[in-house]
Amino acid sequence: MSAPAFAVVKDPAPQVRRYQLLTSSALADRPRLRWRVKNVLPQTGFAALIGPSGSGKTFLALDLAAAVARGEPWFGNRVHAAPVAYVALEGEAGIANRIAAYEIRTRRKLPDHFRVVVERFELLTIADVPALAETLKAAGIVDGITVIDTLNRAAGGADENSSADMGLLIAALTELQARVGGLILIVHHTGKDAARGARGHSSLFAALDACIEVTRTDDRREWKQAKAKDGEDGKSHPFRLDVVEIGEDEDGDPITSCAVECDDTPRESVRRAAPPGGANQRLAYDAISNALKSAKHFGMASAPPGRPCLELGAAIDYAANALLCDQPKRRRERAQSAVTGLVSRGSLGHAEGWIWLV
Repeated sequence: MSAPAFAVVKDPAPQVRRYQLLTSSALADRPRLRWRVKNVLPQTGFAALIGPSGSGKTFLALDLAAAVARGEPWFGNRVHAAPVAYVALEGEAGIANRIAAYEIRTRRKLPDHFRVVVERFELLTIADVPALAETLKAAGIVDGITVIDTLNRAAGGADENSSADMGLLIAALTELQARVGGLILIVHHTGKDAARGARGHSSLFAALDACIEVTRTDDRREWKQAKAKDGEDGKSHPFRLDVVEIGEDEDGDPITSCAVECDDTPRESVRRAAPPGGANQRLAYDAISNALKSAKHFGMASAPPGRPCLELGAAIDYAANALLCDQPKRRRERAQSAVTGLVSRGSLGHAEGWIWLV
């Protein structure tokens, strides 16, 4: 059956009109969506990376931003290199340690077009958005990715649950994007019910061009696309946080942070904690278990309520004292490796510098 014929009225006089009426052929010739991270993040617009506290979302955001700065694949997705501005609003020491851990793990420095902002920044302070934009433009950090970590810190006293306040925050983010180009990526918390997505008014999610959601079940961490334009929603990408020793403090105790690693361990094997593997892991596990019997901290970070916890540095110390090695430096390295292995196997829980038995 042939398509019905309609009489097309031709414009008698060539005038400049506000709207264009495109045919399907003309529409097909227009520029297609361009990706910064293939099938994950577009080159321009507004996106979010969300997750509950202790899920590893800030570590994942840094890992993503570093991949963009280097132009290297991220979880198997092609990346087009671009400048990165990381606005770290939750502590200068924290971001410095995370970057150090990343560079130690990858054995390479981040490029000069990866820049970090640690000064106070508030979206609703009139001068802050143009001031940040001018700083980035002067350094050539434009048309890439600008990460705001976190939205809560950048929101100042705004009420995230208010449609009016959230509208003002979205407008400020839109203004920042218009000034620096590229993609604005906010790091944000999920609400009390993580299944309901990003915390705050629903207009935030509606305004997003893309959203990455991070979840954690026991010691299983995953990210997936919660929203994508022309991308693939819902596919899970498991990852883990490996402990990295980045130096020593003034007392000679280790300073540690974490780095993101893809985790292809089958889901069922993660849910059931594997027993310690190898002599060093068994010795470290026994030493840490004994130390936890006299622990003074409970339910720290994302540990279950009432669960005894040790600071990570102290746990490594207990493990090192139990290992059979004459050289102190090598003993500590083996202890760190054993603790990392125990966390990866699900024998120990770890979050935000705390260790507990699973």
